Amino acid sequence: QVNLIESGGGSVQAGGSLRLSCTASRSIRYFSCWAWFRQGSGKEYEGVAIIDGDGESPDYARSGFARGRFTISHSYGAQDTYLQMDNLQPDDTGVYVCAVVEEEYCVPDHLDSVSKFSERGQGTQVTVAS
Repeated sequence: QVNLIESGGGSVQAGGSLRLSCTASRSIRYFSCWAWFRQGSGKEYEGVAIIDGDGESPDYARSGFARGRFTISHSYGAQDTYLQMDNLQPDDTGVYVCAVVEEEYCVPDHLDSVSKFSERGQGTQVTVAS
């Protein structure tokens, strides 16, 4: 079992930036998939980005809202994963949750459901004012 702790959330004006961090309580195998999901008020979890445990092959939500604005990063062997978010908009408001699953590399379907991940954090609130 592993605990994931997110940080870096806050309140910003539209067009602003935030960098979210996720720290694991123990080392995570390189053969793993890390992810960020978000949940708006009254909405389902929505996949934002995924990256392999070796720091390769980042991928983003198929709807396109993250591509070009958000960047997921992770260094091989590190216990941290990051989500850099630029040009934030009010629709980006929500709780951002980090998740990880070991013994799997990321495939696009991992973005479809947070239930595909064995561990997830409590989340960090992001609020974007217009």
